[in-house]
Amino acid sequence: MVKDGKIWIAKNDTPQFLFPKMGNRHGLIAGATGTGKTVTLKVLAESFSSLGVPVFLADIKGDLSGMCAPGKESEDMSKRIAKFGIEDWSYTSFPTRFFDIFGKNGHPVRTTVSEMGPILLSRLLGLTTVQEGVLNIIFRVADDNGLLLIDLKDLKAMIQYVSEHREEYTLNYGTVSPQSAGAIQRALLALESQGGDLFFGEPALDILDWITTDEDGRGMINILDSTELVQSPLLYATFLLWMLTELFEKLPEVGDMDKPKMVFFFDEAHLLFRDMPKTLNQKIEQVVKLIRSKGVGVYFISQSPSDIPDEVLAQLGNRIQHALRAYTPAEQKAVRTAAQTFRQNPAFDTSTAIMELGVGEALVSFLDEKGIPTMVERTFILPPQSLMGAVDGFTRNSVITKSPLDEKYGLAVDNESAYEILTEQNEKEEAEELRAKEEAAAAKQKAKDDAAAVKKKEKEEAAEKKKKEKRAEKIMSKTVGRAASSAFGTIGREIGKSILRGLFGNSK
Repeated sequence: MVKDGKIWIAKNDTPQFLFPKMGNRHGLIAGATGTGKTVTLKVLAESFSSLGVPVFLADIKGDLSGMCAPGKESEDMSKRIAKFGIEDWSYTSFPTRFFDIFGKNGHPVRTTVSEMGPILLSRLLGLTTVQEGVLNIIFRVADDNGLLLIDLKDLKAMIQYVSEHREEYTLNYGTVSPQSAGAIQRALLALESQGGDLFFGEPALDILDWITTDEDGRGMINILDSTELVQSPLLYATFLLWMLTELFEKLPEVGDMDKPKMVFFFDEAHLLFRDMPKTLNQKIEQVVKLIRSKGVGVYFISQSPSDIPDEVLAQLGNRIQHALRAYTPAEQKAVRTAAQTFRQNPAFDTSTAIMELGVGEALVSFLDEKGIPTMVERTFILPPQSLMGAVDGFTRNSVITKSPLDEKYGLAVDNESAYEILTEQNEKEEAEELRAKEEAAAAKQKAKDDAAAVKKKEKEEAAEKKKKEKRAEKIMSKTVGRAASSAFGTIGREIGKSILRGLFGNSK
């Protein structure tokens, strides 16, 4: 709630305010499950929106969608409002847009493989150092050849292409082993099974679409439905890290402002830092330190301050600590750690107070106008003005379809990229290979046919020669026969004449 230009968060004997110009100094909302962290988050988000500051929320439990509808009067709420002495209280809705990586409960959220980059993608895929090196080579080859990596099929096609042509790239880029390429492909299959393929594509999210206000000048509250996304903790954490990095890279330096340009609330923040490689931890630390100068405030929500690395925790100037329970030595240590993060108040023992807090109570310490942490105060958190809990599906769908972003992001498009280019190139290579094979086969068949024709001709010529020889022999035989017959006839006649002369004597 906004009062006198300040964010009224809580109250004990006096109201506790967060100064808007300190909103980009980041913050922490901590406490055990069921102690009221979600209500605190809503009150902060509503207040920033009322000031004209756009907000991003990750809705883990599905109960933040009620911010698009006004709250409802109840006996409990009436008592609570009266307790705070709020005279100008009103239930109201806030400008809200819904997003969902899986496209079920909000506008689809997509980015391209190239925008994600090999470092974040390697973490998402759980790659080894060697495999990450191979992935870097694949990205570099794609860049050098003007091949866009938009979705996962582009990346898979690129991996296959580089693996098949690895000998050509070894000298200039490094070794790409088939084993590493195969491991990356298997990791991509696992990512697809978690729905990761829906996250990569176009139209890619323009994160500047989140930095908008409504017609009344109130900041847009962008809610990412994470009820399903959080079931894949690695995808959830990588998405949040990508989003923070995108903001850091796209927004200009603005220095100190009267109020933040945008505020992000990261629920289940421990997932962001769990098993984080050192290089990415350093990246987060750098972004959190420097993004303040871009006018962006980042608020982490987690059970204990110990869930946040010390280097990041040191940057969180605004603290709200709900109750922690301490039944084990480890839990008692966590309570002491949480207490030590506050500027102590001599009026009470901070460690004891943390374990005594009831639902809706919290220890708060905000930066004053000079940026100095105030002493910790034990307070009650104000109630939200919007609906507690989730809205029905009809209301949510109505908000989604009325948003101008529904037309922009509603339908996925598949533009020409690495997959299409490499597929076409492979088809050409296969066609050329097939044509070469067909030509070789045709030449071989022609040679075979020519040899057969020569052989046939030789056979025919031999047959013809033999036939001629037989014909000549036959003619010769007939000629000899006639000559012999003629000779024998002459001889016979002469013999006949001699016989007759012998019988009858000489006629003379």
